[in-house]
Formats: sequence, C-alpha cells, structure tokens
Amino acid sequence: MNQTLAVWLLIALALVSANLPFLTERVLTVLPWKRGTVVKPFWLRMVELLLYYAMVMGLGFAFEAALGNPFAQRWEFYAITFSLYLVLGYPGFVFRYLFKRHPVARG
Repeated sequence: MNQTLAVWLLIALALVSANLPFLTERVLTVLPWKRGTVVKPFWLRMVELLLYYAMVMGLGFAFEAALGNPFAQRWEFYAITFSLYLVLGYPGFVFRYLFKRHPVARG
C-alpha cells in the first residue's frame, strides 16, 4: 500500500466512523440499545465518538509505522486531530439533532 492510498483510506474511515454514533441506535454499531422506547443518550454517543477516534488514531499510527518512520506526537497533535474528527462528525450530528421534521401548524 502506498502512502496516498493509506491517507485517503484513513480519511474515509474517519468520516464514516465520526458519523456512526449519530446514525445508529446500536452501541458501537454492534450491541443493541434496549431501554424500552428511550433512544441512546447523548453522553453515550460521545463515548462512542471517543472510542472510534481512538481506533482511527491507532490505525493511523499503524499505517505510519508500516510506511515509514513514526514520529513522536505532543498534545497539540491530538487536540487538532480530535477537532478535525469532530468536524467530520458534524453531518451526523445535524441529521440526528437539528434536521428534524416538525409538523406544520395549520390554522
């Protein structure tokens, strides 16, 4: 695998995984959330987002180690990548919480 393919694959995986917590009612896309009619709470979606971020970062570090010389990262790197990951998850957030169809009041 060349470096360009690895970068695009990682970006595509980040885009999909950042939106998964908002698009499904299953925990980590596998375990069903059974609490009666209650939907998955927001805090659980954020925990899922953090876990998916950790998985994407782990895969990114694996790609870096396989393709070349891995570099040590400081806190700034993690702050920036997590911010970008949140931006990638914004479409799922909008779909879940802001793009609701409200009935039109007719008089």
